[in-house]
Amino acid sequence: MTALVTSTERLQRLLALVPYVMSRKVVGLAETAAAFGLSERELVDDLNLLWCVELRAPDPYCPIDLSYEGGEIVVSQAESMGRPLRLAVDEASALLVALRMLAEVPGLEDRSALSRLIAKLETAAGEAASVSAKVAVQVDIPHDGASGYAAQIRTALSAGRRLHLRYYVPGRDEATERDVDPMRLLVVEGRPYLEGWCLRAEGVRLFRLDRVLSLDVLDVPAAPPAEAQPVDVDQGLFRPSPDDVPVVLELSADGRWVAEYYPCESVTDLEDGRLRVVLRTPDTGWVRRLALRLGEDGRVISPAPLVTEVRETATAALANYVVLSSATRSVSGDHPAPRGGRVDSAREGRLPAD
Repeated sequence: MTALVTSTERLQRLLALVPYVMSRKVVGLAETAAAFGLSERELVDDLNLLWCVELRAPDPYCPIDLSYEGGEIVVSQAESMGRPLRLAVDEASALLVALRMLAEVPGLEDRSALSRLIAKLETAAGEAASVSAKVAVQVDIPHDGASGYAAQIRTALSAGRRLHLRYYVPGRDEATERDVDPMRLLVVEGRPYLEGWCLRAEGVRLFRLDRVLSLDVLDVPAAPPAEAQPVDVDQGLFRPSPDDVPVVLELSADGRWVAEYYPCESVTDLEDGRLRVVLRTPDTGWVRRLALRLGEDGRVISPAPLVTEVRETATAALANYVVLSSATRSVSGDHPAPRGGRVDSAREGRLPAD
């Protein structure tokens, strides 16, 4: 099914289409359709619409002359539309902020070329670039090791060498060992990642550098298979499955780090600096461990089975604590706790789940 396109969006496409074709004199239908993300039928519809456009130059009310016979597009009598569109304020700002973020990545080899590109864009964009100057850009690299890992990864990429990683997987709360054929370094949502073919998973994986525990460049050639294609990260990294379980958490001000560390489907600000987050996961086991670790700084709101599971696990842990405390007091000569190890009601009220 073809996505609905507003008249404004189509107008913007037509205004970009004319200079695209005129700058190339003659261009193929298939090539142009691919460049604009259209089917050839959609492109022909756009070209047919251009027949209806009349310009006031070179002569008053002069129709655009175009042809797409033989699969090749030619446009003439459209010199007043031949100049490419200028960047809008939001477009210029987004591009400049992204480039400045790239300039902050440690280990960038040719930072001067990037600085020259930013300066040229600022000059070309004019007033549209002024908004981006008000945005402070900082790439979040939590520890110095990530910078060193980035340098090692670049060395491996240039030399075509395999990497050995010791990598922390928060979803399973475990450190894993794996060999990876590196494909590229990239920054997504302000954090640096290694993308590569993981031999353990037999697939392309993204590894956050701040979760790399150790990294070694191996004396083994890197050889990603032909099916190893880069991941499309334009829409972010969060790719929930319809089968994933939605989990709702409420976090205190001290537990807000969870929303930054784990991919969340939504984040809502509450009173007193608290957050309500929704995340999806195929395995709720790690969420149970996270809730116990958070203590009073976080609680599970839903789903109900996970709420019950967290409460029962926390109650069992508190009961063991009371039993151990009683045993310790008995050995030291203190009065033992009542049989059954009564749990203090104040403690019970602070379980990390509803």
